Amino acid sequence: MNLVNIDAGHDKNQISRDIYGHFSEHLGRCIYGGFWVGKKSDIPNINGFRKDVIEAFKEIDIPNLRWPGGCFADEYHWKDGIGPYETRKRMINTHWGGVLEDNSFGTHEFLELCELLGCKPYINGNVGSGSVQEMSEWIEYITFNGESPMSKLREANGHKDPWKLPLFGVGNESWGCGGNMKPEYYADLYRRYQTYVRQYGPDKIFKIACGPNSSDWNWTEVLMREAGNFMDGLSLHHYTVEPDWNNKHTATNFDEKGWYMALRNASFMETLVRRHDEIMSKYDPDKRVALVVDEWGMWHAVEPGTNPGFLYQQNTVRDALVAGITLNIFNNHSDRVRIANIAQAVNVLQSPVLTEGNKLVKTPTWYVFHMYKAHMDATLLTSSVATDYTGDAASYLPAITSSASKKDGVYTVTLTNADLNEAKDVTVSLSGLKNKIKEAKALVLAGEKMNSMNTFDSPDQVVEKALETKINGNDIAIKMPARSVVTITIK
Repeated sequence: MNLVNIDAGHDKNQISRDIYGHFSEHLGRCIYGGFWVGKKSDIPNINGFRKDVIEAFKEIDIPNLRWPGGCFADEYHWKDGIGPYETRKRMINTHWGGVLEDNSFGTHEFLELCELLGCKPYINGNVGSGSVQEMSEWIEYITFNGESPMSKLREANGHKDPWKLPLFGVGNESWGCGGNMKPEYYADLYRRYQTYVRQYGPDKIFKIACGPNSSDWNWTEVLMREAGNFMDGLSLHHYTVEPDWNNKHTATNFDEKGWYMALRNASFMETLVRRHDEIMSKYDPDKRVALVVDEWGMWHAVEPGTNPGFLYQQNTVRDALVAGITLNIFNNHSDRVRIANIAQAVNVLQSPVLTEGNKLVKTPTWYVFHMYKAHMDATLLTSSVATDYTGDAASYLPAITSSASKKDGVYTVTLTNADLNEAKDVTVSLSGLKNKIKEAKALVLAGEKMNSMNTFDSPDQVVEKALETKINGNDIAIKMPARSVVTITIK
């Protein structure tokens, strides 16, 4: 028996909706062919933006979108992407595929996209190859509501009023593709650059420093010690890599070992969040500085026959389990983790949405975000799990993970079952309720096989379905299928 205990009377912190953010880089077909097809495209679009992609992300209530990278951010010069299309610089995207970048998607297009999506823009500035002046002028161009050279330039380019810029990252992966810096050097650069990320008017810009690569504890130590007082958030990047991907194991071609190792690697996020939180708390015990996990997800070998620099991969029920496990971890640590961005939004790595010509498919990962969205801005509840373990000696992990929240009198419990072969009898027990449970409805996402997926020809192989629940007092009993994600809504 697997038991999930929830103290419905013990409120904790709020789960920030920004945990459910997404990431769009000038990489492969994420921007071009993903979000942006241009105003002359035969594909249905809204002023150049793919209508079906916009609708798919609005359906999961996307809270924020990160852009322009990623590694691309530290070679991106924002003035190349403003003004008439015919005068914008045409260049080579040296990071990703060596393809033409015509800069037809720039600052105005990104901010218009965020307006269409109804989400916060999260922009990453260029520290690796850009100047302080360049970053300062970008902030002025976007946000200044007075007369200045940059506001006049913005007006000349067709946008008189400023935009709001809630989230801004000062550099990306400065320990790697963003400059191969040492933490002490980047900490000094961060202090300098962030000084010129000015706040024009009453709207605060939440400043995010480049944080560690996965388990680089020293990077977090140095950044918090040297620059913690100057930041609002510290980023963390961690990808779940299936161990044999260098041997051409793809998102769909893997064995039982690959299933469990991937889920074990995803579960390592728990250790990362706990340990980085401990280090941050030495310098920030009140948890003012957020841990911003703005790149996470599965990184497989690319699909056969595709450009290796485009990082295009399919998406199976295994990816859905990775998403469910990871989001449960973020929810349960939402006192410190307050922003996160899965990589990436469309056609790159663990995408919720894939496109091909005028076709769109919602991946199993999209359905997890759809099933979990009730957690956004809800109150986290104290919970614990007593569960079986599954896997082999090399990848032993808990079969069941969970998180729970409440909002507007409704309780939401999300669960994952990592067991590849066995269904699990699960009891969800709620204590501290003022009234008896009247209703409990459950949805399940599962696959017939461990590599079940949604394709352009068969887009509905892995979708949400109703799951039977049994109420006994304040207990709810369900039978979770093998390799599944479940959401229970309780009133």
